[in-house]
Amino acid sequence: MEVIPALNCLDFHEVEDRFATLKKIRPEGGWVHLDVADGKFTYNITWADPKKWSEVGYGLKLEVHLMVEEPESHVPAWLEAGAKRIIVHLETAANLEHIASLCAAKNVEFIISSSPETFTERMRPLFGTYAKFQVLAVSPGLAGQKFLPMVLEKVRFIRKELPNAWIELDGGVNAENARQAKEAGVDAVVVATYIFNNEDPKMALAMLEHI
Repeated sequence: MEVIPALNCLDFHEVEDRFATLKKIRPEGGWVHLDVADGKFTYNITWADPKKWSEVGYGLKLEVHLMVEEPESHVPAWLEAGAKRIIVHLETAANLEHIASLCAAKNVEFIISSSPETFTERMRPLFGTYAKFQVLAVSPGLAGQKFLPMVLEKVRFIRKELPNAWIELDGGVNAENARQAKEAGVDAVVVATYIFNNEDPKMALAMLEHI
């Protein structure tokens, strides 16, 4: 199971602090997850400046989680910034096919996310076209929220309906529920608080990677 450290930051100074930690625990070529919250789809606003990404990226592969209204308007700038994965929400994307085509043109992975309250049946029509999904285990936006165990049923549903799907779980992940997520069938977990608020972030990351 892949473990992807997440950046959910208020400003660029916090981003720089997080990267100071990442340089100690995540080698070049690994993945990093950036939360982009617009204060419309979410209650909070996070740092989200694609033009400044090159100042801190240092060779990490970027996946961008667009927790925003009208994600179509945000995607091009992040593709230009070098994102290798784009994650958009089923609840806000008006044209998934268009976003998927933008990503395909840049050889970028396209991932569809859903909030905890979104019914699994709403996802079923996507399975004939898309194969990469993120299951959000908290309300969109803020880091540090409590993991909602009910979303593991959504993971199991996707895995059963689409056995070859790639599934990422994001939100409130710790060592205990990461194990449950792996058993449910996830391929990757996104983790912020458990790593960055730990006295030993390197140990926390290693613990998750050995589950």
